[in-house]
Amino acid sequence: MKTNSVYLLVVVSTLFWGANFALAGPILHDMAPLWAAAMRFTLGALIMIAFVSWRGENLIAPIRRHAGVYLLIGAIGIGGFNLLFFFALQTTSAGNAALIMATNPLMTTLLAAVVLGERPSGRLLLSLPLALSGVFVVVSGGDLTRVTHLHDVRGDLLMLGANIAWAFYNVLSRSIMPKLPALTNTTLVMSAGALLLLTAAVGSGEPLSLPGWHAGIAMALMVVGGTVLAYLFWNTGIARLGAGRTALFLNLVPVFAMLVAAIMGTMPTAVQIIGGLMVIGGVSLAMLPRGRNGKSAAA
Repeated sequence: MKTNSVYLLVVVSTLFWGANFALAGPILHDMAPLWAAAMRFTLGALIMIAFVSWRGENLIAPIRRHAGVYLLIGAIGIGGFNLLFFFALQTTSAGNAALIMATNPLMTTLLAAVVLGERPSGRLLLSLPLALSGVFVVVSGGDLTRVTHLHDVRGDLLMLGANIAWAFYNVLSRSIMPKLPALTNTTLVMSAGALLLLTAAVGSGEPLSLPGWHAGIAMALMVVGGTVLAYLFWNTGIARLGAGRTALFLNLVPVFAMLVAAIMGTMPTAVQIIGGLMVIGGVSLAMLPRGRNGKSAAA
């Protein structure tokens, strides 16, 4: 596969992930957050398992050897992230959530420094205040008194929690993920997360309500595009371009989220645009190449 084709796949994956923020709205109108998360990944895992089985790959041996690892990574990156994601979008906007998530490359790098001993660059340390200031602008909505009322920013705080969960997922994937094909690992992590989400949904006692046609279409798009294809395309990018260069494309997620939300009738506010530019500027500053003879800051 040509490099340009790989770039296209990665861009499409960020489009799908950006669309997820807007698609969650109609889904949460018809379904409880626990069931929405469980449904998304149960259906996604079934599609992945069917695809892997069609390819003739063996999933039983990896499960026997690495079940604990897949459960841990699935609990944090699939279960924890998506529960916080769906609960967050009950009370915050798709634009806010996507902009908060845009700081994830920075948060992952800082967490890797603490957990894995990877030394962050000076440029990262300079860019972090800018990106976090942008998040503060988005969360506060330009009103500093708003952050003193936790019920007003509960959704944004939940999204920050989701962001942290995804950063832990990235670090754990880098440090303890079994050395197996990306398709196998993705299928088993997704399946582990789906099992945990489904168990939590059933155990909650929350009744399962089937989505209407509008929410059903949104769920189908999220499962096929924002879960199965996005993960496959993203893993292809990491395999061909490397994790650092691929991570640069996460900056496109809030852009696509706002574009999709605008198409669906929710225009971004001036404060969101200003905060978004600060977030994307800070993340881009941290991820720009160091120079012709230097390595990428994101590598």
